[in-house]
Amino acid sequence: MISLPLAQMSRTDKLMALEALWEDLARNEAEFVSPAWHAEELAATERRVNSGEEQFVDWESAKKQIRSRSE
Repeated sequence: MISLPLAQMSRTDKLMALEALWEDLARNEAEFVSPAWHAEELAATERRVNSGEEQFVDWESAKKQIRSRSE
């Protein structure tokens, strides 16, 4: 198990570590096989969007909606 000194790390350091991990994971993306349920969920979402049952919301609006639910 890898242990990082998270309590001692600055927010910037944590974000840099996160970016380094993501870059490493993305470098070998051809080796990663998505589970079948990912494709099924994407297809289901696309059907709901096409039928008008679901719509996209920009990120700022989504954050406001999420925050208002917890108040």
